[in-house]
Amino acid sequence: MAFEEYDEYEQGERVQQWLRQNGLSIVVGIAIGLVGIFGWGKWNEHKTAHQTDASNLYQQVQVAVAAGKSDSAEALTEQLTKDYTDTPYAMFAMSDRAERQVKAKQLDKALETLGWAESHASDDNLKALVQMRIARVLLGQGKGADALAALDRMPAKSYDGVAQELRGDVLVKLGRPDDARKAYEAAKAAMGESAPQSVQMKIDDLAVAGKQGA
Repeated sequence: MAFEEYDEYEQGERVQQWLRQNGLSIVVGIAIGLVGIFGWGKWNEHKTAHQTDASNLYQQVQVAVAAGKSDSAEALTEQLTKDYTDTPYAMFAMSDRAERQVKAKQLDKALETLGWAESHASDDNLKALVQMRIARVLLGQGKGADALAALDRMPAKSYDGVAQELRGDVLVKLGRPDDARKAYEAAKAAMGESAPQSVQMKIDDLAVAGKQGA
């Protein structure tokens, strides 16, 4: 046997020996890898289906509300908060419930509902939107300091124009006209050309009030 042939033969024997010693672990490793791949795929399928089911339920809530079927809307909302808490649709449904409660003058219940939505909002922008709604309800109750605290929980620049206008309203309620004017001006600057005339009117009203109080 030539040296080259012996070397090839020896290498082949070493490979066979290594496979005999490690073959089982290779098979197990491959099996685990395949299970992981298929398991991850199944999980993604489940997650997608879960989100789709939640979306369908939320649409049913909207249909029930539009049809004036409040009991059905409430039952569907409860189902979302129970089985689909990890989806944004549960928070959407609770925000809508709070809106209905505000219209019914049930402000305490609306705050409780919005509190749930705030604590379950997974997205910072959605949470900021809920916090702004909380501030609006608190202002409606005459709780200016609490409303301002809710606005202060919002991340900087979140819904800046609308939030600054609401901050101005709260500061007017708290008897802080100078700070209110700054907030309205910030709102107008953030909104740009799309700023409603009402913002400028609020600034003008503060200026008139300031002159009258001088």
